[in-house]
Amino acid sequence: MFGEVPGLPYLPELPARGVGADLVGRTAGLLVDLFVEVQPSGWRLSDRPGRDHQRAVDHLRRDLDGLEEVGDGYSGPLKLQVCGPWTLAGAIELKYGDKMLADAGAVRDLTASLAQGVADHCAEVRRRLPGVTEIVLQLDEPGLPGVLAGTVPTASGFGRLAAVEGWRVEESLRLFEAPVVHCCAPSVPFGLLRSAGVRGISVDAGLLRRRDEDALGEVIEAGIVLFLGVVPGTDARLADVGVVAKPVRDLWRRLGFAADRLAGQAVLTPACGLAGASPRYARAALAACKKAAQVLRDDPEGEGRVPVGGQR
Repeated sequence: MFGEVPGLPYLPELPARGVGADLVGRTAGLLVDLFVEVQPSGWRLSDRPGRDHQRAVDHLRRDLDGLEEVGDGYSGPLKLQVCGPWTLAGAIELKYGDKMLADAGAVRDLTASLAQGVADHCAEVRRRLPGVTEIVLQLDEPGLPGVLAGTVPTASGFGRLAAVEGWRVEESLRLFEAPVVHCCAPSVPFGLLRSAGVRGISVDAGLLRRRDEDALGEVIEAGIVLFLGVVPGTDARLADVGVVAKPVRDLWRRLGFAADRLAGQAVLTPACGLAGASPRYARAALAACKKAAQVLRDDPEGEGRVPVGGQR
């Protein structure tokens, strides 16, 4: 991470390690005064911290030890990512009953606990890496469109939980300091996220549709940064960096914004994490994003002034 994306390194997640290293379990280990355990149906609240909860805590502690060693002497911004409150509420079950998402009071408690746990996590990272000038917090919310649309299944799987009002989502996101919200699902709620005051929105560029472009334009006009997933998140043949950059440049042109604004407001990323990628591909994907971003910075109009793949 520090080698391939030195401008914005991040603490990676490695879910293949098992229980507690997955998106939900890793974040649940940060919760304050709420504990979880694994049941056959998935993660569930428990009365006290048990083995599963401790595994999540231990995984993250080891990761922070590695971060402290590799990042010794680093100065600059650092990105941390956690599961967002609504995806978390749709994944964790109450001790006796349905998912936390079914209980508005439980969601409020979960969100407050997560906000405090994330603040403590950020403080711990700053203590270990005193040279970090800014922490960019990313909330992973792949389940948010389903929460808003009322399509999240109940714990039994035979029904659907009621749709959540947008204002409740907005209020919850304001508990986190200017986050980047990542949503790799279709129907990203751009307007809601803009109203919530997020600093950035991370999406799979391949899922964007023309009907999203008006909302995208309003997001850009508001000064929000777009993190655009432009290369596959799992092993695949990577296109030339000019090909990777072209859809972003074309999108910017259709939206009618000045080309010189592109490099300052668009970040190129893998489509949705690299958890399923080989280490070799992960390195190549990050390098491709970095090189494509350089193309957009040096040649935002696409006039061919910068060599791409060995050609002008």
